Amino acid sequence: MSAGATKALRPRLRLPSLQHPAQVVVAGFALAIVVGWLLLLLPVSRSGEGGAPAIAALFTAASAVCVTGLVVVDTPTYWSGFGQAVILGLIQVGGLGIMTAASLLGLLVSRRMGLRSRLTAATETKSLGIGDVRQVLFGVLRVTLVFEAATAVILTLRFAFGHDVPLTSALYHGVFHAVSAFNNAGFALYSDNLMGFVTDPWICLPISVAVIAGGLGFPVLFELRRQLGRPPAWSLHTKLTVMMTLILIVAGTGFVTASEWSNPGTLGALDPAGRLLAGFFQAVMPRTAGFNSLDPGEMYDGTLLGTIVLMFIGGGSAGTAGGIKVTTFVILFFAIYAEVRGESAVNAFDRRISARVQRQALTVALLAVAAVVVSTLAIMEMTDFALADVMFEVTSAFATVGLSTGITADLPGAAQLLLILLMFVGRLGPITFATAVALRERQRLYQLPEGRPIIG
Repeated sequence: MSAGATKALRPRLRLPSLQHPAQVVVAGFALAIVVGWLLLLLPVSRSGEGGAPAIAALFTAASAVCVTGLVVVDTPTYWSGFGQAVILGLIQVGGLGIMTAASLLGLLVSRRMGLRSRLTAATETKSLGIGDVRQVLFGVLRVTLVFEAATAVILTLRFAFGHDVPLTSALYHGVFHAVSAFNNAGFALYSDNLMGFVTDPWICLPISVAVIAGGLGFPVLFELRRQLGRPPAWSLHTKLTVMMTLILIVAGTGFVTASEWSNPGTLGALDPAGRLLAGFFQAVMPRTAGFNSLDPGEMYDGTLLGTIVLMFIGGGSAGTAGGIKVTTFVILFFAIYAEVRGESAVNAFDRRISARVQRQALTVALLAVAAVVVSTLAIMEMTDFALADVMFEVTSAFATVGLSTGITADLPGAAQLLLILLMFVGRLGPITFATAVALRERQRLYQLPEGRPIIG
């Protein structure tokens, strides 16, 4: 046998190929978590002696990249300035999106993008087509910098002149919390998060505005910038997102304020104006920032359940929020409404919702329910914590919120690893994650005979 034939028969080692843009997105997020984990393992990242334990560094890196905010160690005291800078960088990278950031860097360097790069960026930014990716990428960067800079300026001035923080520290705190807010991360440089500013509107309101803006999603922000004064001309996606965001904020504020009004551990210790501000802040944060000006561990069980619902719904698509997204929730609502009325089509704002979109909404919702229920059962088997606390923690992780009743650090390592997986899946979205790990796409070339099983 010739040498050429022998060489041809040798098995060749092939690296795994990432065929689908969604696979590249998943791989990019995973790589960012690993890099952040390795950086946080360095002794220089920790304020004390030695490096951080592997699970603490991994959990923090995953929480930052997935813009969640759950922590197993106290951020301001456990991590050094370098460690906090790493966390801030991971939050920014996770908020912009790994592929968006990579595409921006490649575009700035080479001034050109290939088709595959455009498809990858389109997947991450949810742009309508690949022709406008360049414009979308620069728009994402501009919007992010504008909101973060404006919020940072307001917070810096307030920290410096309202709370007597030295100017350098005030600037650092202002930038950190502005980036954390717009990216819906919920990381704070105070051990009690923002409970010390519960009645300060100059801290709570700018952070709330940044959280809401980041949670609307970049497509909505782009359209509002162009047609803010022309609501009838808005796209269906923008109408649904803005409408549900306003409804959930107003309803959430009323619910939290009424439910906790007389609770001495939360709103009961504040004056009426402070109660309203705190109620508004706690209604905004579950969608999905994770800052808290009240202690969730002191809330009534009814309030925790309502907060779980808000966290599960989340914010807008293609933004920094998590959850199943408000569009998913409202599409399912309109589908139920149409079925109850006996209508053959699902309509919203004079537009028909396609069957494919309805299936996507149903798939996302059911996968999310399954993830939360299975994970809750698993952690309850590992621990002795109450159902409300465990479900709150699991939903917060999956919806990338970051709110906690205080049990995160006390969970066993296996439960913390499960929360890391939930944050990862929740940030990418169930369908994106499932598509990325699928070996290949398959399209049925024929249709089976129709069946009519009895429902209900």
